[in-house]
Amino acid sequence: MARVGKAGTEGKAARTTAQIEADIERTRKQLAVNLDELAMRVHPSTVAAQTKAKMLASVEQKAGRAYVAANGAVEQLKGHFTDANGRPRQERIVPAALVGVGVLLLIASARSRRKQG
Repeated sequence: MARVGKAGTEGKAARTTAQIEADIERTRKQLAVNLDELAMRVHPSTVAAQTKAKMLASVEQKAGRAYVAANGAVEQLKGHFTDANGRPRQERIVPAALVGVGVLLLIASARSRRKQG
């Protein structure tokens, strides 16, 4: 078998043709694997699945944050209308209920005027 060497490569043994051919074949196989991997990454179904997963994760994260914020608001509101023992505070509930009833009456009155007019 012929030995192939580079000019000026001192201290390195020259490689045989078989070694070079084996290196080329190894490189071809690795290139084929890389190309297959790239094809999978850019395939429309893969891209769609990744996009869907990212969007779902984003929605879940935002829903979680909204839940925590709403839960905090409910606890704050609950704390406003109950005492330290969890009993209702009449002095705060009654005025709030009256305001709520008043707002509902105003809305109902405005609707009935629109229907009449």
